[in-house]
Amino acid sequence: MSTVRLLADDELSPEARVVFDEIRALRRTDVVNNFWRALAHDPALMRRTWESVRDVMAPGALDPLTKELIYAAVSIANNCEYCIRSHTAAARAKGMTEAQYMELVAVVAAASQTNRLATALQVPVDEAFKAVP
Repeated sequence: MSTVRLLADDELSPEARVVFDEIRALRRTDVVNNFWRALAHDPALMRRTWESVRDVMAPGALDPLTKELIYAAVSIANNCEYCIRSHTAAARAKGMTEAQYMELVAVVAAASQTNRLATALQVPVDEAFKAVP
């Protein structure tokens, strides 16, 4: 259950309504998900978050599926159910297969384990890894 009430369209401030309109236009949908409905209580925070996510997920050096896979992986590592589900759905919509998802999960699991081992053992970083090409 949400810690804040999810705002309906008719409850939005004018500032929040503008962000909702931008989300709908960019994503070509009438649906604005619950994440944005929760953030709508603070239109300034919602605006900053929307602009950051919009800009980061825009076309760039990484293809859209790779960006969604990275977002899902970080969400898994951070144990964010909402983001795991929303970005896994987005990755599937961009062509992710079940085999790719299972491989992603395996990579996240392996990285989580080795991260914890390296942290626990305080393994010093190899000089070769510190070099910037």
